[in-house]
Amino acid sequence: MVVHNNFNNNQTSYSNLQSLKNGKQKTILHSCLNQVWIIPSLFTLLIAIACVYTLIFPNIHKILQIYNFTVTSEILEASPAVESTDCDVFDGRWVEDDSRYPIYNSTDCPFAERGFSCFENGRKDKEYLRWQWKPKKCNIPRFDVEKALEMLRGKRVVFVGDSLSRTQWESWVCMLMEGVKNKESVYEINGSKITKTIRHLGVRFKDHNITVDFYRSVFLMNKSYDVPAGAPKNVRMTVRLDLVDDISDQWIDSDLLVFNTGGWWTENRLFNEMRCFFQIGNSLEFGISVIDGYKMALNTWADWAEANINPNRTTLFFRTIESTHWRGPNQCDVSEKPLNETKGKEKSEKSDIIMETVEKKMKRVAVRIMHLTPMGSYRSDAHVGNWGDNPSVQDCGHWCLPGFPDIWNEIIISHFLPKIPSFSS
Repeated sequence: MVVHNNFNNNQTSYSNLQSLKNGKQKTILHSCLNQVWIIPSLFTLLIAIACVYTLIFPNIHKILQIYNFTVTSEILEASPAVESTDCDVFDGRWVEDDSRYPIYNSTDCPFAERGFSCFENGRKDKEYLRWQWKPKKCNIPRFDVEKALEMLRGKRVVFVGDSLSRTQWESWVCMLMEGVKNKESVYEINGSKITKTIRHLGVRFKDHNITVDFYRSVFLMNKSYDVPAGAPKNVRMTVRLDLVDDISDQWIDSDLLVFNTGGWWTENRLFNEMRCFFQIGNSLEFGISVIDGYKMALNTWADWAEANINPNRTTLFFRTIESTHWRGPNQCDVSEKPLNETKGKEKSEKSDIIMETVEKKMKRVAVRIMHLTPMGSYRSDAHVGNWGDNPSVQDCGHWCLPGFPDIWNEIIISHFLPKIPSFSS
């Protein structure tokens, strides 16, 4: 038998391994000692980073805002056609545009009320007609009357509210008439003349089968001279906070429905001038403030809309409060150009109530809010002023035609309706 003894070979191998290992450790240690400068360098670097962080971080949000604003502004200026799917068309600024307005001449439109036709009543300057509303993140396409008439063919458009709603109705009709060759084919369906108190006005565009109606309902609620028995003598009429206007059934059968209310909801106008008080059921409610009454009325309106509007047919808009620019009781200064600052007029408690009510109450029916308060807060130049039908009475609550209301309609017709299938098709 042959026995192989590998002991010596193994020991030799082990010794070699130990020698190699010791040599490697010495080499690493030597290398680290030679590069010991790295540690203080790293320490110095950490201190520098900490200093930069301390200096910059408190202002980093401001730096990012400035950068973002600059880039956004440059993109908007360089590419005017830029659009955004989440654009808030009511967030923007006024820019001069000599080529876009006016869309029509009020003296040539038989449906423009004389009291709003400032040019016809002697206003000489035309600066107020030069301003275009430019949203921050998109553009409002230029009004194209031929496209508008085709888009509205066979449709019924209804405006409901106070005199500011009537102004919008007049603007809408005059804008569309610019594309009608046979002016006689456009007529008021009842043969009525435009007055401030008439409850219903309707204009028919015969060749395009379009009807544009206005219903005067300053509170949107039922108003009655039949006051409850035992009411104090100073109560002349009431507004039912729990009941929508009795002509509301005439609003429903529409393709486009636009509401507004707010101007008449003041303590002086209601309680003092009109001697009008709130009613719920058969009871007079003297303890309800105007603002609380406004909230209750809008909630009643929202319940009515949810129960009666067909969302598959009717597109619904609600306008917020437009800013007025009164300097004092029955005194106003009409400027030559839009204001540079709003002085708080961009905010309105009633506008906030409108938006809050729609958000909380409307579930089945979609409502598009036209938030006109901020954009109107600059336009002290666009009011009627002394150029109404009675020059001795100043007016900083209504708007000249043509003028600011045309832009409300341009936003609806050119921005919103082309995105709605029932109109775009």
